Amino acid sequence: MNGDFHDLRHHGDAEVRDGRLTDLAVNVRTGTPPEWLRERIAASLMSLAAYPDGRAARAAVAERHGLPVERVLLTAGAAEAFVLIARALRVSRPVVVHPQFTEPEAALRDAGHDVARVVLRAEDGFRLDPAAVPESADLVVVGNPTNPTSVLHPAGELARLARPGRILVVDEAFMDAVPGEPEALAPRTDVPGLVVLRSLTKTWGLAGLRIGYVLAEPGTVARLERAQPLWPVGTPALAAAEACMSPHALAEAAEAAERIAADRAHLLAGLAEFDEVRAVPAASGPFVLVRIDRADEVRGRLRALGFAARRGDTFPGLDRDWLRLAVRDRATTNRFLQALDQALTLVGT
Repeated sequence: MNGDFHDLRHHGDAEVRDGRLTDLAVNVRTGTPPEWLRERIAASLMSLAAYPDGRAARAAVAERHGLPVERVLLTAGAAEAFVLIARALRVSRPVVVHPQFTEPEAALRDAGHDVARVVLRAEDGFRLDPAAVPESADLVVVGNPTNPTSVLHPAGELARLARPGRILVVDEAFMDAVPGEPEALAPRTDVPGLVVLRSLTKTWGLAGLRIGYVLAEPGTVARLERAQPLWPVGTPALAAAEACMSPHALAEAAEAAERIAADRAHLLAGLAEFDEVRAVPAASGPFVLVRIDRADEVRGRLRALGFAARRGDTFPGLDRDWLRLAVRDRATTNRFLQALDQALTLVGT
C-alpha cells in the first residue's frame, strides 16, 4: 500500500491560520525569535543592495559542528534540501521511514521517484529496526528525533543503515531541542553516504525566513549546490544563520532544550491522568504524539475551546485517532489539559 490518500502537503500551520487559537499544532518555540536575533536580522537590511555572501555563515555552521566548510551547504530551510536531494542525487530505490515529516516523500514523488515506505508500528513504540529497511534501498530518509512520534533513535542504530552506494538522509530538524544532542550524527564523518539536515526554524522561530543547512560529504554537497539557483539564501537569513551559531546562541538553545524537557514531562504527566489518552512513550522532541479514540472529533472540540492540535491522519502509518501536541509552558499546558477534559466529556470517549 503506498498510502497516497495521505495529504503529504498538510502542515501544522493550517490548523492555526485564523490566529485566534492557542497553538499546539506547530512545533516552533514560543517567544521567538528573541530580541537579539531580531536586531541582528534587522541590521542586515542595510546590506540588501549587495548580493548575498554566504561565506561567513557557512564557516560559522562548519565551526559549530567541527567540520570543514566543504561539508556544509546552506539552504532555504530544510524543505529546499529535500527538493535538492530528490532532484540532484541519482537514486532509483528510495525508502522513507514513516511516520515522519511528509515533505521528503512529497519532494521525491514530485521529482518522479517511486517511493517505498517502511512503516514503524505503534506496538513497537515507533522504534526503528534497521533490518526492516530493504537492502536494495539506495536512499533512506529518517527523522531523528522523528516528527511526529518524538522518538529519538540511537545514533548507532541509524549508522547501521549506511551501506556502500546508499545515501542515508537523517533529518535532525529537532535535534537541538534534545538536551546535549546525545544521538546526533551531524558531526560524524565516518558514516558513508550520510546526509544530515538541520533547520533553524523550530528553535529560533524563523519559519518565515527560510534557513537551514545540509551536512554531507563534499562531493554530495557539490552536487546539491549545483542544483540550487544562484543566491538561494538571502542576506537576512544568512545573518540569522551566523548569529545562531554563536556561543551565546548555542547556550540559549541548550537552556531552551532543558526547559522543553521539563515542560514535556509536565505535559506527559497530565496526559497520563486520562484513561482515554495514550501517549507514545519516551518522547524526546518538543512535541508528543497521542492516541485517542475519535481524536478527530476531540480535535474539533478543542478548537471550539480555543486550542489547535495537529491532526495525525496526514502522516503515513497513522489514522484519525492520533494527535500531535506541541510542548508549551506549564501554564498553557494546564489550560490545555482542562480543555482536553471538557473535549473528552463532550465527545463521550
